[in-house]
Amino acid sequence: MILPKGKKIYFTSDHHFGIPDRASSLKREQRFIRWLNEITPDCHELYIMGDLFDFWFEYKQVVPRGYALLFGKLASMVEQGITIHYFRGNHDMWAFNYFEKELGFKMHRTPEIKTFNEKQFYLAHGDGLGSGDLGYKFIKRVFENRINQWLFRQIHPDLSFRIALFWSRRSRYANIAREAKEQSEGRYEQQDWMKTERLPAFAINQYSLNPALNYFIFGHWHLPVHLNLSPTCDYYNIGDWITFFSYLEFDGEKLLQKKFEG
Repeated sequence: MILPKGKKIYFTSDHHFGIPDRASSLKREQRFIRWLNEITPDCHELYIMGDLFDFWFEYKQVVPRGYALLFGKLASMVEQGITIHYFRGNHDMWAFNYFEKELGFKMHRTPEIKTFNEKQFYLAHGDGLGSGDLGYKFIKRVFENRINQWLFRQIHPDLSFRIALFWSRRSRYANIAREAKEQSEGRYEQQDWMKTERLPAFAINQYSLNPALNYFIFGHWHLPVHLNLSPTCDYYNIGDWITFFSYLEFDGEKLLQKKFEG
């Protein structure tokens, strides 16, 4: 795809709307909508790279309450001709077809390689990629099992969402504490951390298999990270909309890492 003159592609990830409570989440949601308003005039495509919500599950006739302002803005962008891509993450793996049918998103359930202005982008949320993390990979298979999804659907939504949000919040807070501890210990200042962190190591391996790749873009790991894998290939973690309010912007020539201050 060749970007039209003056247009850009934006990448955002890991908003986890719904935590720690509705009031706090709404403030972040409103900040995100202000960002969407800002980018709408020059946005050609928007990539939501997973975990827009801290928990999402679609019953056949019921979806989570709230987010009307957010959905209204996103639907308006689609109506204006902006293509919105949604890569499911580990917190929204139970997003089935609501976003496609009601909002007009293009849903992605596996990593994909896209070409923009003759540059190749490897895109994925990032959960479950690479070696290790066997516990999560097992849980993911359990959650993706259709029988288990049917069983969960038999629980009344008021109860099922209460249970799911409880465990989801515990997982998120545990990850925040771990990331803060690793940063304080200087883990990401060590020269060999690229080889030990799962997603950078995965990207290095993929790049060795496909040297034509120019960019790796992941969510999932909430730290905004930029690494040079080679003179022609860069690795990016987008960051999040809990702590960093960070995003990526591609103008057809350069990919820039930015933070929304509004």
